[in-house]
Amino acid sequence: MTSLVIQTAFLGDVVLTTPLLTALAEQHGPLDVVATPGAAPLLATHPAVRRVIPYDKRGGDRGLAGLLGLARRLGAARYEVAYLPHRSLRSAALAFLARVPRRVGFDDGWPLLYTETRHRPRTGHEIDRLLALAGAPAAAFPPQLYPLPQDEQVVDGCLSDAGIVGDFVALAPGSIWGSKRWPFYEALASQLAERIAIVVVGGVEDADLGRSIAAAVRGSGGRALDACGRLTLLQSAALIGRARLLVTNDSAPLHVGSALGTRVVALFGPTVPEFGFGPIGAGDLALGVTDLVCRPCSDHGSPVCPLGHHRCMRELRVETVVTALEETGALRRRD
Repeated sequence: MTSLVIQTAFLGDVVLTTPLLTALAEQHGPLDVVATPGAAPLLATHPAVRRVIPYDKRGGDRGLAGLLGLARRLGAARYEVAYLPHRSLRSAALAFLARVPRRVGFDDGWPLLYTETRHRPRTGHEIDRLLALAGAPAAAFPPQLYPLPQDEQVVDGCLSDAGIVGDFVALAPGSIWGSKRWPFYEALASQLAERIAIVVVGGVEDADLGRSIAAAVRGSGGRALDACGRLTLLQSAALIGRARLLVTNDSAPLHVGSALGTRVVALFGPTVPEFGFGPIGAGDLALGVTDLVCRPCSDHGSPVCPLGHHRCMRELRVETVVTALEETGALRRRD
């Protein structure tokens, strides 16, 4: 029988779960995965995934009625085992109410609702912590996403329309947490404009940022593509995969870049890479202001700086980021 994974966390968490999916598929064959409608497209093309089951926990499936309805549908599928990387009560209750006979979760989740627990390492990268749920060794599998040929074709058209041929740097200025947003992407783009083309990636919510950054590049005589809100998730992933380098906050595009093998320079403010969510590539960099007693201030970030000054981001200078980009070699012209 097909096994089930329930992962209804944020987009970045879903990307970091793909190594676990690969490990479990090697043990059980392709899996069914419960995910949010927003994250579902990222998994739909993954070879470890047989089917994605959308769970709109904040929309049409919200509340007890939605939970019970999905539990009935999952119960009818008669899954033999459910793996629960997301340590939420809702995920644990869903597998329990679906009467999945084996429910495997972490010891710091909701063990009373599991039939088996796995120890979740307190240190290391989140990828490796999640792999522990399958009993797989650290770094056994990388994160991976699989854009389709039609996604690549859309990206070809966008780049062509923007007059971008060859290398470009991708900027991902957004985050659902306001305190994680570095405020100087426009200034960074202006400084890079004469050296390399700039592509801005993000969702509809980042559209204003995308427009202002692209306008700054064009005003400095450079070439720019504002793709914010114009592409699907897999198309955005394909675009990030084409970039010579990605500059991003501590948010989902960081992990998308890792999954596509793009070099990443990640800008950390209220959070720190030691939480286990930093970039993983050999040439990747994580930048942050290191001498603040208030940093880190939370596990996930917050809508605004709790102290009102946002020094962890405002004191990360544009010049510091440009120097880091130069050190990666991404700004050097290739013959």
